Amino acid sequence: MENKKTVGEGISSANAVLLGALAPGVNGPTWNTLKSAFVTLGLCLALMLGLAFSASDSALVLHVAFLVLITATLFLLLSWFLAQTGLVSIEHQMREIDLVPNDCSETSRKDK
Repeated sequence: MENKKTVGEGISSANAVLLGALAPGVNGPTWNTLKSAFVTLGLCLALMLGLAFSASDSALVLHVAFLVLITATLFLLLSWFLAQTGLVSIEHQMREIDLVPNDCSETSRKDK
């Protein structure tokens, strides 16, 4: 049993993210990619907010602060949603879009 490899072991992170875009649910590599995108966006917005403060333009500060608020709210809502639903394994996503054949035990359970 220990020598048996799972289906998802041979999949790279990039393929897992693309698979996560096509299949229902969110897998671990897709969530990690989203988190890194939000961190990058947060850094860019923090830099823009610093530049807006240095320019002493109140309209620009309010605009960038609103973008920071939208970003933070979206990230918190996504985190809450994934905490409620949970992550999906790559193997499950591959079975959902028929990239690997389903087990006989799963098909027999569906027939009953």
